[in-house]
Amino acid sequence: MSHKEDREINGLPLKINKLDDELNKQLLRDFLGERTGFLQVGPEKYFFPQKFAAEAPHLYNFKVRPDDTWVVTFPRSGTTWTQELVWLLSNNLDFKTASSVPLAERFPFFEFSVFMHEDVKKEFLKENEGDDEKQKIIEEISRPVYEILNSMEGSRFIKTHLPFSLLPPNLLDSGCKVIYVARNPKDVAVSFYHLNRLFKTQGFIGDFAKYWDYFERNLSAWAPYWSHVLEGWNRRNHPNVLFLFYEQMNSALREIIEKVSTFLEKPVTEEQTEQLMNYLDIRNFKNNPAVNFDFLKEVGILNTGEQGFVRKGKTNGWSEEFTPDLIERADKWIKDNLERTDLRFPGMQSS
Repeated sequence: MSHKEDREINGLPLKINKLDDELNKQLLRDFLGERTGFLQVGPEKYFFPQKFAAEAPHLYNFKVRPDDTWVVTFPRSGTTWTQELVWLLSNNLDFKTASSVPLAERFPFFEFSVFMHEDVKKEFLKENEGDDEKQKIIEEISRPVYEILNSMEGSRFIKTHLPFSLLPPNLLDSGCKVIYVARNPKDVAVSFYHLNRLFKTQGFIGDFAKYWDYFERNLSAWAPYWSHVLEGWNRRNHPNVLFLFYEQMNSALREIIEKVSTFLEKPVTEEQTEQLMNYLDIRNFKNNPAVNFDFLKEVGILNTGEQGFVRKGKTNGWSEEFTPDLIERADKWIKDNLERTDLRFPGMQSS
């Protein structure tokens, strides 16, 4: 599948795997947001576009601060929901700002620029010629977030989909708070499939069966899924880590609010808890423009005709895409991987 280069990435203790040329060509035909090629990084072979090699040193050597708060997830695991809860608890339930200032500005996405290929960026700029404001947005969102974070004063809130092994090695011992959220892989795969179709920076053009094939073979961004989740699970007892399941957020939000507020040392009253529950109710949350990346839609980075960024928020909603054959494949894949761990997802239905 791939051949190894016997070198580190720009001096980092991470080996790089370049994909086989034919496989790379196939991926480039199906993921139109990348134009150069894909890499597999580290011993777990985490999957990224070519640009990761250049930015990895800045991400790995990023200077963590004791008052940082991080939300770490595999994509589509309740990240946005968790970010908003964390931000509100940490900012005295400032619903006014939360509703008016984009979450991406309040809680920057650490490695987003890795997925903005220069050729694709040029296309976005050309599509928005003559509109200085939209061009400014494109330039700003393609700027490496570590540069923005380095210049920020006060407490920083950072979102990432990078696994722990690719994050700054002193992250957990720096004093900052890290919340890891996991979600069962069938729901993750369905939700991530729709996101890969929605974002032109991913640009997936195939159907779900083809996407699942890539996902199962660890050929989707940030994969392997199991390695990622187990890195989080294995750190769940660290005092600076709070490990959550999306399924618990969905079924017992009140308990999750209490757990997160305790972890962040930001107590809330019963009345405030009720306010948070109403604000975070998926029926209200999915219609909040501040968390739905509406500004990306305005500059043409989101495809029209696809499902929105915040979708249905359901647990076990995977059946909308899985055929009986795919269910059988997925169940075996899940069973085989769960055999090597005591990790179990609340309420997971196998079929």
